Amino acid sequence: MKLVFMGTPDFAVGALEAIVAAGHEVAAVVTQPDKPKGRGKEMQMTPVKACALKHGISVLQPKKVREPEEIAKLAQLGADIFVVAAFGQLLPEEILRIPKFGCVNIHASLLPKYRGAAPIQWVILNGEKETGITIMQMDRGLDTGDMLLKRTVSIGEKETGESLHDKLCQAGAELIVEALPKIERGELVPEKQKEEEASYVGMLKKSLGRIDWTRDAVSIDRLVRGLNSWPSAYTYYHNKSLKIWESEPIKEKFCAGETRAGIVEKVEKDAFYVRTGDGLLKVTQVQLEGKKRMPVKDFLLGYPVEEGLALGD
Repeated sequence: MKLVFMGTPDFAVGALEAIVAAGHEVAAVVTQPDKPKGRGKEMQMTPVKACALKHGISVLQPKKVREPEEIAKLAQLGADIFVVAAFGQLLPEEILRIPKFGCVNIHASLLPKYRGAAPIQWVILNGEKETGITIMQMDRGLDTGDMLLKRTVSIGEKETGESLHDKLCQAGAELIVEALPKIERGELVPEKQKEEEASYVGMLKKSLGRIDWTRDAVSIDRLVRGLNSWPSAYTYYHNKSLKIWESEPIKEKFCAGETRAGIVEKVEKDAFYVRTGDGLLKVTQVQLEGKKRMPVKDFLLGYPVEEGLALGD
């Protein structure tokens, strides 16, 4: 099929690579504009743009894809279908109507649950056991279109946002390659989403990672895993930000008269244990503000952590 691919972050790269490898003609790639990053504020291209240039595919980077001149550019490409994966802009109806087979989206959840911007992280934060990929026929709503194809992906007990991202990226790449010829042959039957089962999740904010030690250890561990690698879960150690990268909840009830939440209760050579609102959190990997990520074993060589130390504000 002749298609236009619309995507921006790493999650979309796997799908673009798979589409190219499957022999489809990519008329153009549409991605977000380059942005300054790092201390030097050097302009950095999006991962999808880098992938497109590697394959010699022309790239469009509209600030607003809904502008009439941008819509006209897309209409002139003569594509049969538009494939969208984490593009970052809502498509107006004028664009949805351009290709013969419409626009399809590679969404990283089992719709209608977890519509919105950050489904990968929120399924971990909420303690789900499985998630998946939905290939969806796009309409004017936010992830509300008819479902065409699904694949379930299990969530491991130690799953992180980063590891689940990679699993879903691969699953999405495989599923869109499976879906495209079936769409062309008319073999997929669109399935309406049940609105009563729908849920929405918003974009991640750095403030979401701030640990509230009065929460239970299981929930805090989900926060640590779900926000790995961004924006990360963090607390404060002697007024400096301390990111927690690896942890384990230890079931131990909080009883009246015991140490309050946020206090280090036990220190071992490779871990320290923090009292939470319910149970202990065993911390095994951290990153102090301005320092590298390291195992707690190495952290303890340079920074004292003693029983009774209060973490947080």
